[in-house]
Amino acid sequence: MLFTQYYLDCLSQASYLIADDTTKRAVLVDPRRDITEYLTDARARGLSIEGVINTHFHADFLAGHLEVAAATGAWIGYGQAAETEYPIRKLADGERIPLGDVTLEIMETPGHTPESISVLVYEHADDTVPYGVMTGDALFIGDVGRPDLLASFGVTADELGRMLYDSVQHKLMGLPDEVRVFPAHGAGSACGKNLSTERQSTIGEQRRTNYACAPMSQEQFLALVTGGQPSAPGYFSYDAVLNRKARELFDHARAARPLDPAEFLAARTSGAVVIDTRDPHEFATGHLRDAINIPADGRFAETAGSVVAPDRAILVVAPQDREEEIVVRLARIGFDNVTGYLRDPEHTFLDMISELTRASRLTATELRQALDQPEPPTVLDVRNIGEREQGAIEGSLHIPLAELPRRLDEVPTDRPIVTHCAGGYRSSVAASLLRATGRPDVSDLLGGFAAWQAATHAATA
Repeated sequence: MLFTQYYLDCLSQASYLIADDTTKRAVLVDPRRDITEYLTDARARGLSIEGVINTHFHADFLAGHLEVAAATGAWIGYGQAAETEYPIRKLADGERIPLGDVTLEIMETPGHTPESISVLVYEHADDTVPYGVMTGDALFIGDVGRPDLLASFGVTADELGRMLYDSVQHKLMGLPDEVRVFPAHGAGSACGKNLSTERQSTIGEQRRTNYACAPMSQEQFLALVTGGQPSAPGYFSYDAVLNRKARELFDHARAARPLDPAEFLAARTSGAVVIDTRDPHEFATGHLRDAINIPADGRFAETAGSVVAPDRAILVVAPQDREEEIVVRLARIGFDNVTGYLRDPEHTFLDMISELTRASRLTATELRQALDQPEPPTVLDVRNIGEREQGAIEGSLHIPLAELPRRLDEVPTDRPIVTHCAGGYRSSVAASLLRATGRPDVSDLLGGFAAWQAATHAATA
């Protein structure tokens, strides 16, 4: 058996290639949209990819099933409840897919979505205990898939939660302890609240350590898995729908092109949003007016999908020679409408001086001084609810970053604003978004809440 996990850190997303090394027959599970790595590995091993299985309609990325099918002729498999615009193979509970001696078996595990399945892997067809199980978003390491995302339509979170209870507590926990667990996501994903950084586990380990796998009533389970979930990025519902559609294929050859300053500014004037992917410090030193700072070195695509509408034309300012990387990362969430990018922005900006501005950033000490003034600024906390429960700046307004675009009216316009997150990444995004939407006096807190806590402890020591 050949079993390979591919892990994409920026989306905390795992996909899998399973093959029988004797027959050379292979199946891909939950592939991303840029499929070159899978095809290259398959060719190097002499494999024929004959099927691609999506464990469910993903909401956090655009899956690569159509690209794989176009490149290899593979069938596309989903659970029985899936309905799509393209031809699929509906996989039934208990159905076995032989690749030779290596065999896959479908297990229906609805709850995160109605059509969710897990895929058991048998190294030998007559093995009584599976080698492992690819659990999709039903079971994570340390968590389970949340049932409240807008990935399912016509089914309530309560109904999904009850499905998930049965899937996790009875079906998956009914497997032997030694079965390896291979989830579709890891720490950082908004598909759950307590995901581990580990990329594989066992059923036994999850039975012992995963809060949602301990024996409990259905009502206890529902209360646990629905509470404290992070806000879902705005693009999730867009991708959940797009993964059902016969959409356009990703093509590296159609990559966005470099624009000269005049072309770039003309596109901005026509309504394109400028995404500046440089480090927050570089951005603060000088950037194009109304640009949104979403640093490349972080959860770039997820963050972009949280603050930029899917139908907006996009212009990219990126660190030198990372422009195409940024275009690919946007394409992974279905944002294909990149008009172009600036080459060598540090030099190009010299021809755009009149369009440049700086951004204010405050230290924790400076924020404390500002809050002691007769007219203090509004402090906007853009962390998720679980983070805020661990501590907050007194009197701060709380709007998670993923909710900010639709809750802008709640942010005052008549006073200075200081945004903060945990460490400084999301606060720069939020501050730039607020400036771009008509609030000129916005700063972000250097070092985030961690710096605020450190400064507070030092002051009281």
